Amino acid sequence: MTARVGIVLFPGSNRDIDAANALEVAGAEPVRLWHESVDLEGVSGILIPGGFAYGDYLRAGVIARFSPVMRAVAEFAARGGPVLGICNGFQVLAEARLVPGALLRNRGLRFVSRQVAILPDRLDSPFTREIGDRRPLRMPVAHGEGCYYADEATLDALEADGSVLWRYANPDGSVAGPDAPGNPNGSLRGIAGVSNAAGNVAGLMPHPETAVEAVLGSDDGLGIIRSLVVSAAEYAATGRVAGTKQPAGGAA
Repeated sequence: MTARVGIVLFPGSNRDIDAANALEVAGAEPVRLWHESVDLEGVSGILIPGGFAYGDYLRAGVIARFSPVMRAVAEFAARGGPVLGICNGFQVLAEARLVPGALLRNRGLRFVSRQVAILPDRLDSPFTREIGDRRPLRMPVAHGEGCYYADEATLDALEADGSVLWRYANPDGSVAGPDAPGNPNGSLRGIAGVSNAAGNVAGLMPHPETAVEAVLGSDDGLGIIRSLVVSAAEYAATGRVAGTKQPAGGAA
């Protein structure tokens, strides 16, 4: 069965076409979900793409969190459905308190657009299960507010729970700390992406959806997108996703 994965669209979203292409390459059927709707149209996975939702007025993602569709996304997530936010989508999830932490202005106070490398911390999550080997993955970043921040107690808890999913990597493959050359924004402990405690909601700042085909410069992001698709198919079939702490649910 082909997984149907929703792509949430806000005024200002601009990576939805890339997201739809990536989902199709990964074998899913993309379903566009408008910000004013509470109908998730029976999808079994959700991707919130990059862009500038509502113009990123006030603060990136803060207005989008109050949209009708995000209430539906929160209910879907509470039932255990897999949700992935990319870049602005990560910011929206953080503002909605669906993932821990916050995304602050880049340490250099400038918009950053370049290729980076990220290392998966674990290979058994709903968003990393199809990556394969633990190796640096090349893909672009494009953001002005991507510095991951949380207090020390939260950071320690994330590490203990296995909720850190990706970290920025230096050219030698080591984890890129806040001041390292491989860290584009000053994120604490090199964190590029995290999940919630249940493991079924995750966000990351780099753009795997624009790195799913070699012609784009890298296909290293395909494993992340394919992981979401496999998890969505599993959720549609069983109402659960392996490797998560979630209630029995079902497709939305």
